[in-house]
Amino acid sequence: MQHYKSYHISFLLIIAALLFAWILNISSGSVTIPFKALLTSLFNGKVEIESWNYIIWNYRIPKAFTAILVGGGLALSGLLMQTLFRNPLAGPFVLGISSGASLGAALLLMGASLFTGFTSLLLLNDAALAIAASVGSFLVLLVVILLANMVKDTMALLIIGLMFGSITAAIVSVLAYFSSAENLQRFIFWSFGSVGNLSSQQVILLSGIVGIGIILSILSIKKLNAFLLGENYALSLGVSLKKSRLTIIIATGILAGGITAFAGPIAFVGLAVPHLTRQLFDTMEHRILIPAVFLYGAILMLLCDTIAQLPNSVNVLPINAITSLIGAPVVIWLLVRKRKMLF
Repeated sequence: MQHYKSYHISFLLIIAALLFAWILNISSGSVTIPFKALLTSLFNGKVEIESWNYIIWNYRIPKAFTAILVGGGLALSGLLMQTLFRNPLAGPFVLGISSGASLGAALLLMGASLFTGFTSLLLLNDAALAIAASVGSFLVLLVVILLANMVKDTMALLIIGLMFGSITAAIVSVLAYFSSAENLQRFIFWSFGSVGNLSSQQVILLSGIVGIGIILSILSIKKLNAFLLGENYALSLGVSLKKSRLTIIIATGILAGGITAFAGPIAFVGLAVPHLTRQLFDTMEHRILIPAVFLYGAILMLLCDTIAQLPNSVNVLPINAITSLIGAPVVIWLLVRKRKMLF
């Protein structure tokens, strides 16, 4: 019990950092809003300029909340995969689920000419894009679950997931080759990733998806701790390998697939944040790692989204580029400083 108490101050600091990153995020944007007016809008709900109130509550706050869900969810799914496969290079994309979401989006955006004119009408609806990506990720998840019951070797499942990613990437490349310039451009913009294009209904749906993934992760804490010491050790503790793998895969699929469907394929976060968290907390206990990884992922995504939003400009840099440019050097520095990798 004393061991867990030692982390209370660390979590209080992380929560304070999350609050700071959230305020920083909603205070930045193409429209300059005084900080005093921002606080007034948050606590009073009214400001002297109505457009400021609209921007804060209908755009910036939902965008910041989406960034928290996306960053935390991707980081958590990366932790699950790294623990399951005991591989520091594993991330939320290794099972091909996110690639399935990309394939679904590509079929809708670039394969319209292959289908009827009804599909072209759907292109005008952003919700249809999320649905197509969700269907793609769900179908790949079903195949992965089926193979997980057939394949006993966890590493073989990892290789199969990587092959799924290669297959879907090849199909997307073929679609891109035959696609019109307009549809190809729209798919490329979707692949950049974004946390600012969701409606309030989509944010609520994404919250439910991430919430289910978190619950499944928490229920798997004992199994995750056992997997760290190998499958034979897990069996000696009475852990069912098949059921445990299935639960972890479903949790990862829900998190990675759902987030990719709504926010696009956002790289780096799921791979790097678990390493960052282990270095800072110096623990492998998943009761500590699961909440810490989620919070660190949320902070990183908020900061990256803040940087991506160019001050006093309507242009927004690709969030994918920012997550890698900002996060990768930090992780490299931590690993060099610690001179070891916890795993």
